[in-house]
Amino acid sequence: MSLARRVLLGSEPDGPPRRHRLLVPPLLFLVSFAAYGVGVFAHAGGVVFLAVDAAALGLLATGVIAYRGAGVALAWAAVYGALLGSSADHYLLGLPGRPLGERVAALVELDGLVFVGVEALALGTIAWVVGTVGRLAVERLRAA
Repeated sequence: MSLARRVLLGSEPDGPPRRHRLLVPPLLFLVSFAAYGVGVFAHAGGVVFLAVDAAALGLLATGVIAYRGAGVALAWAAVYGALLGSSADHYLLGLPGRPLGERVAALVELDGLVFVGVEALALGTIAWVVGTVGRLAVERLRAA
């Protein structure tokens, strides 16, 4: 397996089934959306460039899946799912005076999705590196 493929898709092709790992991004979306919806997470108010609670949820989950050998592509998708859950709460539940179609259209606008994607690339990469370095450090300590 090439280095690029291992970095993108993960280092353990014969490890736990990858289909279970693919559930992480939609689950993070649902958890983030629900947490904001019921008030466990809260927006800071004003103009919010980064939903801190959703970002923390995504970073934590990404660190764990990276420690377990997942690739950086799944890390990006996981953080994206968590951040998109925050956006879904804002647009779908936070704008009650507007028609549903208008709220959905605002959620799926390209500029907003790209902005969340850029955040997910940056945060997902950082969390993936931390999780992967942690896994490698533990492996070296066990081997010593």
